Amino acid sequence: MAHSAKNVQCHLQEIAEQGFTIRESVLETDLVDALNEALLRLERELNACPGANLFEGDHTIRIYNLLARDRVFERVPVHAEVLPIVEGVLDPGCLISSLSSISIDPGEDAQPIHADDTLIDLPRPHRPVVCNSMWALTDFTAENGATRIVPGSHLLSEKPEFGRHYESVAAEMPKGSVLLWNGSLWHGGGANGSSRRRVGIAMNYCAGFIRQQENQQLGIPLERVRAFQPRLQELAGFGTYKHLMGHIDKASPIQKLLHRDDGFVSVWDLIDRID
Repeated sequence: MAHSAKNVQCHLQEIAEQGFTIRESVLETDLVDALNEALLRLERELNACPGANLFEGDHTIRIYNLLARDRVFERVPVHAEVLPIVEGVLDPGCLISSLSSISIDPGEDAQPIHADDTLIDLPRPHRPVVCNSMWALTDFTAENGATRIVPGSHLLSEKPEFGRHYESVAAEMPKGSVLLWNGSLWHGGGANGSSRRRVGIAMNYCAGFIRQQENQQLGIPLERVRAFQPRLQELAGFGTYKHLMGHIDKASPIQKLLHRDDGFVSVWDLIDRID
C-alpha cells in the first residue's frame, strides 16, 4: 500500500535537509525475487562484464537499458512507494533518466565520490533537477558495499573533486528498501569487503526539461513501449513537459508514435482558451 501524503512530506523534508532518505522494507518480496532472477538471466545472456574503469569498477556488473530487457522492470519506475517522493522532489513532469543494475562483487574498491548532476552546468546549490534511487535487492551493509553518502553536500557551492577522499557514511538498509537522494548529493558505491555480492537497481529520474542519461525513445522498441501503462509511457519521455517540450507537430509522441489519445493540447492553444 502506498504511504500517506504525510509520510511523503517527511521524506521530502529529509531530502531537502540532508540530501537523502530511506524507505525501509517497502518492496514486495515477489518483485525483489523476480528482479534478482531477471538480472542473473540477463547477465548470462549478455555476457555482462565489469566496465573496468575507475567509475564503473573492476568487479562490478552493470546492465543498462533495463526497460528494453524484460517486462518485470516496468514495475520499477512507477512504484507507488517511490514515485510520489520523486515527483515531490522534481515535479509530476519528471522523466526516467536511466534504469540500470549495479551488482558489486567481493573485492571491489569504493567508487569515487561524485554527484549525479555533475555534467549539468548550473551554479550550485540549485533546485533539484535530478532525483535518483537505489533499490536494495540484497541487504546493504558497510561491509558489502552499501552506497556511501556525504550528508548535506547537496547544499554546497562546489562539486566533489573526482578521486579525492571524502568522509562519508554508509547508507545501510535491509533487502527490499529504497534509498532516494537529490542528484547534487555527493555519494559513491562502497567497497565490498564481504564474501557475497551486493545487488542494487539504480532507478534514476530527471526533470522534464533535462536531457535523459539513457535515450529511452531510441533505446526501447516502440512495440514494447505501446504495452507500457500510460504513466510509464510518460515517464519514458513519450509525453510532453508543460504542454510543449517534446511535441511532434503539435501532438504528443504518445499520439504520434504510440497511437493513443492522451488528450494533449499545446500550451499555445491553452493560452487561447484562457484568453
